[in-house]
Amino acid sequence: MPTHSSHFFSTLSIAVRCLLLTLLLALASVTTTAYAQDKALADVDKSLDAARAQIDDVQKDLKAAPDKPLIDADLVALRETALEAQEEAQAIAKALEPQLVSVQERVAQLGQPVEGAKEAPDIALQRAELNKASTKLDAQIKLARLISLEAGQASDQILKLRRSLFQAELGVRTTSILDDHFWSDLRSQLPEDLRSARPLHEELSRAAAAAGSAAWTGALLAILAVLVLRVVAGRLLLQLTTTRVAPGRLRRSLYACAQLVLATLAPGLIAEVLRQTLGWKVELSANMVELLSQSVGAVYFGGFVAGLGRALLSWNRPTWRLLPLTDSVARGLRWFPTVLAIILVTGWVTQRLAAILNASLFATVAQNCAVALALSLTLALATYRVQGLRREALADTSGEAAPAGVTYGFFRISIWIAIFASVACLLIGYIALGSFIIKQAAWVGIVIAVAYLLNGLIDDACHVILAAIRRSADDDNYTRTMTRVRGQATVVLSGLARAVIMLLAIVLLAAPFGDGPAAWVQRLDALYQGIAIGELNIRPTAVGLATVVLLLGLGLVKVIKTWLARQFLPVTSLDPGMRLSAATLFGYAGYVLVIALSLSAVGIGLERVAWIASALSVGIGFGLQAVVQNFVSGLILLAERPVRVGDWVSLGTVEGDIRRINVRATEIQMGDRSTVIVPNSEFITKIVRNVTHAGPLGRVQIRLTLPVTVLPEQIHDLMLTAFEANEEVLKEPAADVMLDGVDPNGLIFVATGYVSSPRAAYRVRSALLFVILKALRERNVPLVSPALMVMQPPEASGGASSTDTRSPDSPTPRTGLA
Repeated sequence: MPTHSSHFFSTLSIAVRCLLLTLLLALASVTTTAYAQDKALADVDKSLDAARAQIDDVQKDLKAAPDKPLIDADLVALRETALEAQEEAQAIAKALEPQLVSVQERVAQLGQPVEGAKEAPDIALQRAELNKASTKLDAQIKLARLISLEAGQASDQILKLRRSLFQAELGVRTTSILDDHFWSDLRSQLPEDLRSARPLHEELSRAAAAAGSAAWTGALLAILAVLVLRVVAGRLLLQLTTTRVAPGRLRRSLYACAQLVLATLAPGLIAEVLRQTLGWKVELSANMVELLSQSVGAVYFGGFVAGLGRALLSWNRPTWRLLPLTDSVARGLRWFPTVLAIILVTGWVTQRLAAILNASLFATVAQNCAVALALSLTLALATYRVQGLRREALADTSGEAAPAGVTYGFFRISIWIAIFASVACLLIGYIALGSFIIKQAAWVGIVIAVAYLLNGLIDDACHVILAAIRRSADDDNYTRTMTRVRGQATVVLSGLARAVIMLLAIVLLAAPFGDGPAAWVQRLDALYQGIAIGELNIRPTAVGLATVVLLLGLGLVKVIKTWLARQFLPVTSLDPGMRLSAATLFGYAGYVLVIALSLSAVGIGLERVAWIASALSVGIGFGLQAVVQNFVSGLILLAERPVRVGDWVSLGTVEGDIRRINVRATEIQMGDRSTVIVPNSEFITKIVRNVTHAGPLGRVQIRLTLPVTVLPEQIHDLMLTAFEANEEVLKEPAADVMLDGVDPNGLIFVATGYVSSPRAAYRVRSALLFVILKALRERNVPLVSPALMVMQPPEASGGASSTDTRSPDSPTPRTGLA
């Protein structure tokens, strides 16, 4: 016993130790998990605190705006800060929501604690940690949403301030440039502005000198390499587009776009080389870095403008020109894109330089005025030159040239109005307004030119693809579904691409008015979050997914339905009508399923469609009752099949073959090959004669009345022989001839036979009549003719009228009225 007892206590001790070790490991795991969660939550708190601080700073600056006016650049910086904080808060909320759902599900899994009962320590610890994490996550999500809301409100407020500042700047009137005080004030302020620019000039000189000859030699070699590559790439692109692209407008559009890309990259890369050389050995100041960066961006834009004009005018390759211009006009305007680009680049750089130096008001006004006058003069010279060249072209053709189009006249008048308005504003002192008008005119022209080029490229590519589809399919194959779908998809994608280009053009045209691309992107991002309609949140991504599901589903149903109708069902024992009915029913069921899946992808469950059905019930009761009745009747026809495709039916005055049973109506082909569309409800609510319902046989019956003097056996054999000799008359059931009766007119013979289809009965009956009548004539067997009543004049019968009933075969027939 002592031995057993000691062994028992030893085993119990080991078990207790194992249990304690397990509890310690569980507690350590819980502690580690809790520590990791606490650390992650602490990191989230830091991010939220940073976003909160950013929003507080933005709101503080906005509140101080009346006392400390903000310029547009400051407002742009504040809005970028607000948008950054909003994106951070939205990302945090989006990341924490799944975690909160997971924690809440784990808490729900633990259930409610039982009152009066003590929970296990590990369960109680888990519950406490989960409740703590749930509370913390919920608070963080709410705080993130609040920060996002405040950031959005601050962003909207900044947009309003930018618009107000923009309108205020346009309405400010300064001293006119024709006034002597303006020039005297400018001369007095000019030395101070030059002194403020001296540090930047000295820094630029030091940076250029510090770079060294080796750096500048390398920069020169890099610039030469860029120029050589520009020439080589241009020739290579010309060769590729000439040899690899089919002749047509697509070749010209592609080459124009390639030329535009090269013209944009070459000067921009050269400017980038110069900027990198200046900062090779010297660390530049923030103002210098900003100025150089702005200058490089301006050079890129200037190259883009010059390349755009060169691509559209194409004065050196008239056959590759996209614009409908004469050669003289294109050559006369070849200077215009380069000059316009130089003016825009100069104006951009000098404007940023004035802002960096905090130049005087008179210097800023003079800079805006000089750029506006240069732009006005350039546009005026270009417009005047075009008019002169057009007049010369009309004179050369003796006035027979086509008159200018409405579009050309509209643009010409608009440009002259913008020029005169801008110059007038400059002269009377509204420098900001005048500068804005002429710059906006140039900007509108650039945006329209880009949209024209891209739209032309898309349209030309669409035509080429459609032509390739037509070439790859002959006349028969072009009517196939997939061929039509490819063509339709090409046209739809082309239309969508052009719609996107037009939308982007509108966005770019609205940029100078305060709603720049960043504002539109922010609005699109807000749209991405979804539009709440009651309890339903519709997001563009969900709509796009639903559209994809709908298109793919409809295509899949179409493919399977075609496969069933053409491959699977024909090898079954089903008749053609049943095969068509089965394929049609599958199509209806598939379409309903696809629509349900599409609604689910949007977020509209089938249970939410009840209100739609309720609304439709009212319409069904008033105006859609007949449509629904025909639809249900169509389903009954496909299910019960009282009539099938291929049946010969008679419905009132309509008689013919059923060619198709659709969801609303049935197509019946008449004997004259015309088609009658009959609502399906007619087959359910009215009497229908289905000739081929019980069987496909057709009956041929001939009824003849012969004189009583004929031999009945002879007539029987004659008619029966005619039926048996016809190849279309079936042997089983066999043809037969009956003596139907005897009346005052003679003997009535009825011959009956059967053919394989009732559609052939009329034709076979006609052929048998020809044969039987010929045989009767050869045997001199007359037919009994109906009695003829003849009215005789009184003078022909001695003053008395009489009625004579004679056969037309009588020797002396009397016909007519006197």
